[in-house]
Amino acid sequence: MLDVRRATSADVDAIAPLFDSYRRVYGQAPDLEGARGFVGERLARGESVVLLATLDGAAVGFVQLYPSFSSVAMRRQWILNDLFVTQPARRRGVGLALMRAAEALAREDGARGISLGTMKANRKAKALYEKVGYQMDVDFDYYLLSL
Repeated sequence: MLDVRRATSADVDAIAPLFDSYRRVYGQAPDLEGARGFVGERLARGESVVLLATLDGAAVGFVQLYPSFSSVAMRRQWILNDLFVTQPARRRGVGLALMRAAEALAREDGARGISLGTMKANRKAKALYEKVGYQMDVDFDYYLLSL
């Protein structure tokens, strides 16, 4: 059975291997302790919300959202920064369930919306995002200053 719920600090040991795997997709070296520390700190400080997906009791995916604000709309908005589903759990509705849970969180919060970014070549992720209603921004170009 698939379950998606808001994670707490008690879930850090379940999330850390998923987060470490997620980072490895982006070419980062394995660092399970670093992943545990980073996620644990975000949860302990209330700096992010992690939604954890379990399938038959096993942790199989997560989405991590960071709070932000829209000055123009004068409302909260969320940044969906991380989405990951383990290979064996893919194509079983886990990613869709996580995206729907993130949307529900934002709606309950009265947020203006959710923004996200992905690699240009990540066709599977883009298809999922478009399936749940995300649209490519045509009004604004976003820039990044890497430090």
